[in-house]
Amino acid sequence: MAGSAADADSGELRLPRSRQANERLHAMVPGGAHTYAKGDDQYPENLAPVISHGRGAHVWDVDGNRYIEYGSGLRSVSLGHAHPRVTEAVRRELDRGSNFVRPSIVEVEAAERFLATVPTAEMVKFAKNGSDATTAAVRLARAATGRPRVALCADHPFFSTDDWFIGTTPMAAGIPAATTDLNLSFPYGDLAAAEELLTRHPGDIACLILEPATHTEPPPGYLAGLRDLADRHGCVLIFDEMITGLRWSEAGAQGLYGVVPDLSTFGKALGNGFAVSALAGRRDLMERGGLRHSGERVFLLSTTHGAETHSLAASMAVLATYSEEGVTARLHALGERLAAGVRGAASAMGVGDHVVVRGRASNLVFATLDENLRPSQEYRTLFLRRLLAGGVLAPSFVVSSALTDADIDHTVDAVAQACAVYRKALDTADPTPWLGGRPVKPVFRRTA
Repeated sequence: MAGSAADADSGELRLPRSRQANERLHAMVPGGAHTYAKGDDQYPENLAPVISHGRGAHVWDVDGNRYIEYGSGLRSVSLGHAHPRVTEAVRRELDRGSNFVRPSIVEVEAAERFLATVPTAEMVKFAKNGSDATTAAVRLARAATGRPRVALCADHPFFSTDDWFIGTTPMAAGIPAATTDLNLSFPYGDLAAAEELLTRHPGDIACLILEPATHTEPPPGYLAGLRDLADRHGCVLIFDEMITGLRWSEAGAQGLYGVVPDLSTFGKALGNGFAVSALAGRRDLMERGGLRHSGERVFLLSTTHGAETHSLAASMAVLATYSEEGVTARLHALGERLAAGVRGAASAMGVGDHVVVRGRASNLVFATLDENLRPSQEYRTLFLRRLLAGGVLAPSFVVSSALTDADIDHTVDAVAQACAVYRKALDTADPTPWLGGRPVKPVFRRTA
């Protein structure tokens, strides 16, 4: 599928227009992208395509190459690019105006649709990005409990761009220590550790915030145990459902596992690429940010563009599509087919212990391990480079419902070719000859 920019002799991609566009981006945009996870440092050197357009499960770069894309829109495009039902819903609103001095009737309809889909929530407030929603949840928990500390799950990589979280990462420059000194952490899946933390800080922890599930399923009784601990210790339980929302079930992980948090946050798949997120939860908590109570007001969420109409129309179309077309089940079926194919290809090439597919079928990631079975950015670079040459753009293996069986088969073939090179590198214990330049880098690091 890689086309006009490919070198016929080496099979390597040549991306002259993408390289020029990346240079232009770096000259004007810090990091060359508006999201660190989209940076060209996340891709092999000189192999960071700049996208022209996308349709369904495919994208085209400015050099004319077509790719099967995974993890589309950082997991947000779960129905495929330019999904007709979503784009038509948006078009209907565009000619009606997008933002007014008072709420639109679309806000009523979108809230009703959301709460019907996530019946464990009693109220909802929309925003534009996940960080605003999670930070509002933390602020609300602190206001409701009168407590300063936040306990966040240490095994989950990202909660917010705001200081309270970014201060816990290696990119903490500019954030006062006093802000992050209020944070505590607990490991995922270890109920005893969470209980010990709450006992060690009695009456001091406002909330527990975590993704209810990610690469691993929650141990039996774990989420219910956290629910009980939060109740006993008087703190707020917050589920970050940015990724699990819709992909685990239409009502998210809370709908699948049957454990109701006090607050939860949604985004990603909610808009199929359009900018919309949501904070949802118990009425008595959420109403603290409203007008129908006699207590101290909480500045919950107040954003100029939080309820612009075409993104809310997109979210309603997404929720309707999931409900009526069984999208979550399709995502799981596609993911299971892909995981089986990748594992089979890796095993056949003798690298089954080194190219490892993990996660729920609707949210697959992969690990690249070196000859000592340690995570390796060098081997990840090799693997990504060969996938790109095979017409597969895959920082993860997170599927969209637009994928076809032919797309999956093509991906598995590309994986097999990548694994053949991977085997050669393992045999010499040196992937360097196949990197084509510097290795890819983790997003969170202290220096550029």
